Amino acid sequence: MSDTPFGFGLPPEEPEDGDEGKKKDQQSGGGQGPANPFGFGGLPGAGGLGGPGADNPLAAMFGSLNPTDLGAAFQQLGQMLSYEGGPVNWEMAKQIARQTVAQGTPDGTKDASVGASERKAVEEAVRLADLWLDDATSLPSGSASAVAWSRAEWVEATLPAWQELVDPVAERVGAAMGDVLPEEMQAMAGPLIGMMRSMGGAMFGTQIGQAVGVLAGEVVGSTDIGLPLGPAGRAALLPANVEAFGKDLGVPQEEVRLYLALREAAHQRLFAHVPWLRSHLFGAVDGYARGIKVDTAKLEDVVGQFDPQNPEQLQDALQQGMFQPEDTPEQKAALARLETALALVEGWVDAVVHAAAKPRLSSADALRETLRRRRATGGPAEQTFATLIGLELRPRRLRDASRLWASLTDARGVDGRDGLWAHPDMLPTATDLDDPDGFVHREQLDFSELDKMLGEAAGGSAEKPNLKKDDDTE
Repeated sequence: MSDTPFGFGLPPEEPEDGDEGKKKDQQSGGGQGPANPFGFGGLPGAGGLGGPGADNPLAAMFGSLNPTDLGAAFQQLGQMLSYEGGPVNWEMAKQIARQTVAQGTPDGTKDASVGASERKAVEEAVRLADLWLDDATSLPSGSASAVAWSRAEWVEATLPAWQELVDPVAERVGAAMGDVLPEEMQAMAGPLIGMMRSMGGAMFGTQIGQAVGVLAGEVVGSTDIGLPLGPAGRAALLPANVEAFGKDLGVPQEEVRLYLALREAAHQRLFAHVPWLRSHLFGAVDGYARGIKVDTAKLEDVVGQFDPQNPEQLQDALQQGMFQPEDTPEQKAALARLETALALVEGWVDAVVHAAAKPRLSSADALRETLRRRRATGGPAEQTFATLIGLELRPRRLRDASRLWASLTDARGVDGRDGLWAHPDMLPTATDLDDPDGFVHREQLDFSELDKMLGEAAGGSAEKPNLKKDDDTE
């Protein structure tokens, strides 16, 4: 299969008839961005998204492609319709993400392979960051290696984590597609339902691929959204995006890179030495997703009007969003747990990085505030995920959590603060973020003996994070 997922999207990089071909290509709408992932507007005779043939893009192809191209197009369309995998066509998602990355960011910067000097700069920044963090946290280094990724490499490395996040919600959509028809009609409409599920997997793959591709142009590392998206123990920075991030800040590029390396290395320490944390966060996402319901009224409209010759209908429905959180106490509690967990992770990283950077970097305060605002506002790709899966992965109470962790450091020291990661039940709750002083001075339970007894009863020692003992929590 070619890099263009349906075989009739983007034009070749250099038209065969030179400059004249380029002019024709521009007039026909070729080279469109992610807003038109199928590339229908670029077909001769299609006239762009709003031109002749746009309402029926497949019909527009019949008189405009030679037999060889037409056969290839329908062969790949057939592969899309025959997809029988999970709720998301992840192979298509990867192709669309890489295609989006190849098109470059809105400011005109293109992806490029990372050079030896950039790799060395990232490795040195992460190495120095780890040295500074040794004074700010009792958690040892979690970075077995430091890597410099291109945007395409970030896509490849993080797709497995996106699959874990998105599949639960996409599965609900796939089931809902069969449920919207009356039961007596479902047997008769079996082939249609199967085709719609295949199309749904393709459309979800397209949209997720676009969002991941756009996000690849924004992120600076592997932990920007507070979740461990990359391989364990691998601290990663994207040199092109690091440079773009610091471009207009008036801060030396070396300081920007080092500050971002501090954040990446701090995340790696936390996820490496708190073994239950990753499953806790992904479980919170899954728990919230289980309470999301599909807007069946909107889906019924799509099913009732579905035209196999106009597959963009499903894409449009996904872009508009079909997900609504259940207005129940359980769903509200699930959302509170998720937001609190994200805030605690990001707040801890914020507090630890500030403690490490403040005495050493003159720009520490400015960079800290820039990163806080960036996380609070998000970007277009984050909004796409919010539309697709009904969830914003944003630490709404980051500042509250950061203040709480800083207060814990003052009251209990670094060891006492980090000792709270020994067990999920020891962490602050959303209520504690409202009353940080009450939590800081409250006597904490020590679960170490209980874990030891449970481990011995199971015939082995319980796995615990590599933490120093907190005398204040006994």
